[in-house]
Formats: sequence, structure tokens, C-alpha cells
Amino acid sequence: MDTTNLFRLDGRVALITGGSRGIGKMIAAGFIAQGAKVYISSRKADACFAAAEELGPNCIALPQDVSTVAGCKALAAQFAEHEEKLDILVNNAGAAWGVPFEEFPESGWDKVMDLNVKSPFFLTQALHGALKAAGTRDKPAKVINITSIDGQRLNPWDTYSYHASKSALIYLTKRMAARLVQDAINVTSIAPGAFASEMNKAARDHGSAVAKSIPAQRIGVDEDMAGAAIYLASRAGDYVVGETVTVDGGLVNASLGVSIDG
Repeated sequence: MDTTNLFRLDGRVALITGGSRGIGKMIAAGFIAQGAKVYISSRKADACFAAAEELGPNCIALPQDVSTVAGCKALAAQFAEHEEKLDILVNNAGAAWGVPFEEFPESGWDKVMDLNVKSPFFLTQALHGALKAAGTRDKPAKVINITSIDGQRLNPWDTYSYHASKSALIYLTKRMAARLVQDAINVTSIAPGAFASEMNKAARDHGSAVAKSIPAQRIGVDEDMAGAAIYLASRAGDYVVGETVTVDGGLVNASLGVSIDG
């Protein structure tokens, strides 16, 4: 047994949606450090190109809005202009919406459900041929969906469609895994907890306060997210199928309940 290169990604090609900032950018940097060639996509072209330049020559920007099926197909077509095979797809692009129950709008429901649930499915479908071309039984291709601990537990905010979407994506991960493993494509998910990002402004702006409620007593850092993604993407994760890896400092699975004993 040789574990020397267990976590290396040399020669592999990855595509990460929402890759210009936050969790997507953390994963992109981690993959590049392990030897991968990484394509990043985001809705804002300027931010996408800037992030690719910052991440170096092994990062290529493919700006695209994947909130629609047409956008997913367009991104797959863009990718096909550069590569014939795709080893790793990270479905990270996402949205949240918080409005009180009485006022929660249909637009806030549809935007979140479309981007968080519909787009990962249809982008994976659009890239199915490229993933199949890369995957073998000895070296499967990988699809990693970025879900959330909000799909596993409640938060105190009125994020109805976000909760529903992330729960749905966790279960969709299992269903996609059951089908795509037949094509030597492993589908898994990562459920992040508190990481500083544009979406998680509480962790970004009030990290020390948020950390007090986390068993590990800190918010997540870049290496925590990159490490989980590298594990699933690399040889180390080749026998992991349909699983959701929770990366949250213990908030979901190691928090003690409030005692109601006298």
C-alpha cells in the first residue's frame, strides 16, 4: 500500500461553479495546490476573471449564470471547447433568501430552489458525457454537491426555501449517486457550517460571536473546506458514494441539548 499520493490531484480537471469567492474559491485553491487544472464559473464575469488570475495559471475562468437550464447547457458547451473529459464537478453556486413567513415571496422561493436544487441536477446532466469519459472503475469521476448544515438542522432565521433546498440536495445527492455510480461517477456532498463568506455574513462579520455556539469554538477556515473537498475528489475518497460529509466544527453532531431536568 502506497499512500504517498493519496490526496494528490495531478492531471485531473475540475469545474467549480460559484468558484470566484467563498467556499468555491477555497476549494479551487485547494485543488490547484494538489495539482489539478481548475475551471471556475460564476455569474459575474469580472469577479470570475479576477479570481482566476489570482489563483494562477492552472485556473481558467468560464463566466456563466447557471440559474437556468439554458445556462447550465451553455456552461457545459463552454467547457467542451477546452476539454473532452471532466474528472471533478463541484456544484457550489447557491443562493439564500430570508424574509418573515407572512411576507415570503414566490420569487424568493423560485430563485433559491432553481439555483440550489435544479441547477446541480441539470449541470451534471449536461456534463454527463464529459464525466463518463473521465471515470473508470479504478479512478471514478467525482461530482461534489455543496449542501449545508441547514439541510440537516434548523437555523433561527426565516430562510424557508434555503432550508428546503439544501435538504433536497442532500437527498438528491443520494439519488444521483445511485444512478451515476453505474457510469463510474461518484456523487457526494459537503455540508458546510459556519465559514466566512458573502452568503454567511454572520460568520464573516461576527466570527468570534458565532464561534461560541460551535463545539470546536471557532468558525471554519479555508483549509477545513479545501481538505474535505480534496478528500472526496482524490483517490482517498474513491470508495465514498452518496455520502454527505458535514464540516461544521461539531454543530450538527456534537452539540449537547439543553437539559430540562429539575
